[in-house]
Amino acid sequence: MMKDTATERAYLGNSMENHLGIVFLPTDPDGTTHAEMPVDHRTCQPYGTLHGGASLALAESLAGYSSWAYCAPNEIPFGMQVNGNHIAPVRVGNKVHATGKLVHKGSTTHIWDVTITTPEGKLVASIRVVNYIVRKK
Repeated sequence: MMKDTATERAYLGNSMENHLGIVFLPTDPDGTTHAEMPVDHRTCQPYGTLHGGASLALAESLAGYSSWAYCAPNEIPFGMQVNGNHIAPVRVGNKVHATGKLVHKGSTTHIWDVTITTPEGKLVASIRVVNYIVRKK
């Protein structure tokens, strides 16, 4: 889905994605996107489980990354709304997998449904992200 490796590195740079250890995975032929994130000292709450805010950051990061691939060179996606339901905890030492599906691709908005699961497929969170597509000035 990314335009090329050098562009992807430039996109990620010094970012939230790098800080949280988010790794973007290959996109499926149908356009479904994927990412992984560790549950560790960067992404947990004091109780030793995945922080809900980290789940939201993973979902918004995947949706933004995914929308960016659909944007023209003079466009940038910005998260406009994130709505999430946290279903199950995940303990430190594990990782979570996010899957994004494009629900709507308009000229100024993209809507993504992002599902976060454990590697075994247990549902952790269900999140909807709306991105606003802005022309660079």
